Amino acid sequence: MNIAVVGLSHKTAPVEVREKLSIPEADIKEAIAHLCSYPNIREVAILSTCNRLEIYIVTGETDSGVREAIQFLSERGQLNVHKLRQHLFILLQEDAVMHLMRVSAGLDSLVLGEGQILAQVKNTHKLGQQHNGVGRILNRLLKQAITAGKRVRTETSIGTGAVSISSAAVELAQIKVQDLAPYRIAILGAGKMSKLLVQHLLSKGARQITILNRTLRRAEELAKNFPDADLKLHLISDMMTVIGNSDIVFTSTSSTEPILNRSKLEAVLNPNGSMMLIDIAVPRNVDSDVNTLTNVHSFNVDDLKAVVAQNQESRRQMAMEAEGLLEEEVEAFDVWWRSLETVPTISCLRDKIETIREQELEKALSRLGSEFAEKHQEVIEALTRGIVNKILHDPMVQLRAQQDIEARRQAMETLRLLFNLETETRSGEQYS
Repeated sequence: MNIAVVGLSHKTAPVEVREKLSIPEADIKEAIAHLCSYPNIREVAILSTCNRLEIYIVTGETDSGVREAIQFLSERGQLNVHKLRQHLFILLQEDAVMHLMRVSAGLDSLVLGEGQILAQVKNTHKLGQQHNGVGRILNRLLKQAITAGKRVRTETSIGTGAVSISSAAVELAQIKVQDLAPYRIAILGAGKMSKLLVQHLLSKGARQITILNRTLRRAEELAKNFPDADLKLHLISDMMTVIGNSDIVFTSTSSTEPILNRSKLEAVLNPNGSMMLIDIAVPRNVDSDVNTLTNVHSFNVDDLKAVVAQNQESRRQMAMEAEGLLEEEVEAFDVWWRSLETVPTISCLRDKIETIREQELEKALSRLGSEFAEKHQEVIEALTRGIVNKILHDPMVQLRAQQDIEARRQAMETLRLLFNLETETRSGEQYS
């Protein structure tokens, strides 16, 4: 078995490519089932955010498994493989493991050290388990990556003052207008990104903020986090009326199609006024044709890179400290990974001892008589299981813990010889 990741990110693909391949949470179950249907993909986990789509697979045939993941992406994005391939990165085994550790720690994010990605990795783990994509290997890898992300945030200062996509968007708006207080601001969407937008807008002095969402309940839940702010709440059906009375509009909805375009804006815009649109959604909420309007200044997530760059340098030293912690987590995973070759030997040894236990127990119970045996069978069963478990415990622990590959293989060979396990382990050697 081998681990591979096939993906694209803000580093390798522009937003117009990323949005075609974005997989909303509602589609994750179907995507996992599709990927698992390929003959060479044994396990799969999907990490889909506004800045990346990464497919982690466990495969027995690496080249074939990677080709199948690329085929899936090509079909989903309706992009020919040659065009898609130039935007993809492919990492194998230790490189794939380290990449996930860096992603979880926020070291591969557009905003160095941003904290939201850790929650997104946790959600990837949860959904992978829930929809039967994550098995033994990816379960361990994702848990290790989550541990790595937590360690980096608690043992370094990289998250201190780190901006998120939302705060970078607010900073961009402030750079353009200087003082946000007099501007009428609308936010489309009421999810986590919108909550962060409100938080950062208020901290920068914004006072006139309107939230629009498909349901008022979600907007009201967001507003409860800011009881001192006079937030206006509207249904998305009021969108164009509110936008017509706004100066700055942030979009962050889960829509897979643009919800704003040139024709909609032309119908409500004051021809003598101007508007700033900042779209932080992927797929984009704002159609690119709005750029042809002279009185509209439109930005998307890729336009935030210049803002983010100003905040990066101060955290680069902290990132170097974080890399050291990640090396430790990669090594911990590698030790576990190498120990997997002991599984067939341990399983066969346990099976053989268990067979002997059951046979001897059956003989003993038959000699004790049916009345005694029926009355005390559970006690005798537990006694024999306990003896077997205690005898096997130390050898199994020592075998798994042995980090010297040759010493471990010699120990396994000795066990196979002493317990005559050679025949039984042949079918398990594929796991070694």
